[in-house]
Amino acid sequence: METFCPISDQFSDQIASLLNPPPPLQVQVYFDELTATRQCDGLKVKPNGEYGKGVYAEKNFKEGDLILKDKMLVGAQHSSNKIDCLVCSYCFRFIGSIELQIGRKLYWRDLGVSTDECERKEFLHIERDCYNSDPSDEEDYSDAEDRKDIGGCSSSSSKSKISIPKDVIESLMNGDLRLPYSEEFPLPSTVSCPGGCKEAYYCSPSCAHADWEEFHSLLCTGKGSKALSTEALLKFIQHANETNDIFLPAAKVISFTILRYRKFKEDWLSGKGKYDTSGKCDFSFLLEAWKPVSMGYKKRWWDCIALPDDVHHSDEAAFRLQIKELANKSLQLLKAAIFDQECKPLFSLEIYGHIIGMFELNNLDLVVESPLENYFLHIDDLPSSEKREAEQITRPLLDALGDDYSICCQGTAFFPLQSCMNHSCEPNAKAFKREEDLDGQATIIALQPIQKGEEITISYIDEDLPVEERQASLADYGFRCRCRRCLEEEQSKA
Repeated sequence: METFCPISDQFSDQIASLLNPPPPLQVQVYFDELTATRQCDGLKVKPNGEYGKGVYAEKNFKEGDLILKDKMLVGAQHSSNKIDCLVCSYCFRFIGSIELQIGRKLYWRDLGVSTDECERKEFLHIERDCYNSDPSDEEDYSDAEDRKDIGGCSSSSSKSKISIPKDVIESLMNGDLRLPYSEEFPLPSTVSCPGGCKEAYYCSPSCAHADWEEFHSLLCTGKGSKALSTEALLKFIQHANETNDIFLPAAKVISFTILRYRKFKEDWLSGKGKYDTSGKCDFSFLLEAWKPVSMGYKKRWWDCIALPDDVHHSDEAAFRLQIKELANKSLQLLKAAIFDQECKPLFSLEIYGHIIGMFELNNLDLVVESPLENYFLHIDDLPSSEKREAEQITRPLLDALGDDYSICCQGTAFFPLQSCMNHSCEPNAKAFKREEDLDGQATIIALQPIQKGEEITISYIDEDLPVEERQASLADYGFRCRCRRCLEEEQSKA
């Protein structure tokens, strides 16, 4: 098995240092500093003897109170979801306009492409053109007829007999057609990628700059990319979208760490750095760059991934080997695209497997509500005369969009503070987006009164399931729940 990745053998000591849990004091300092930067007054991350660490209330919370808004460390929109939702590639806020959002959905629907029958599965297959949408005011859609043979995913709504003329769709996308009352649902204008790729768009120059500095400069496929090979990068992206798009946030973690490493080293060489190399040369910079990632709970992906229902236990070893081979293929493609000799340990299969495993074990779904939901509800709530007039324009569009008109932005993300919250089958808090929560931050709301000193818990699963099914679901996370509810239900069945 070791022949998968020679780097794992060559840098075994450094890899072990990267993967070793940080000292408790370092963990406490890190999370104390992190909570100071978040909208989370009244929280404390503390050691938890049973589960490593937990989040505790430092004040009383009432039912419905906002407990936490947690900015993700790294996240990625599901590739298939990009067809339906144009969002900022950094904060995941919807961008453009109501008209552009509707126009894009109709455009892809007319090409026979949608996510409706393409729910993200363990092995997602979708053609590159199906996820590589290029919406912008300058975009030329005149080649739509040439792309009607795109493979991939068909939409149930494409079976509808409602058809919108091509010129209307183009007018929606180009901004020539304004829908009634859309000005009451303004969206940020689209800002293009500074590297010139046609895959990343932003809600503001600040988000574009932040993404470029933290992640995207190494993962951009445009002319301004800092990648070693954009051709290899395109192959990596295609592989991720043909197999499992969890590789995309994993690549962002690698890019994030490399860019932080370069910044720390550059600052130190110029005399601005505050990090002492302590005689350990460049590896000290790599350890410091890796620190935010080191705080996440990790296991190797092929060890912790749940065994699918259609795989017999006798075939488990072969299945896990297949997953490891898949990860290795992805890693080799990524290595060809963004390899950095000074950060070589990051390109070991051991590190890559643990990064993917971190998402498998800790991720909270990235969800941002579509503004189309509220837009069409607003039209429906208008006084009769105004409603009739507006619906002459909007009703054909809504009928053409079908039931999936308001698909949310969906993806995978790692939230550093939310990931410290332990599970309970009778949680006192939950992830819940309010109307004012328009970006990809995790929002945690109190389900009941929480007293100062009490641990804040959320549910990792559907807590309405019977106890046996809950325990089976939680086995994927590597533990058996011993909350009061589980103990009582198990005792009643004994």
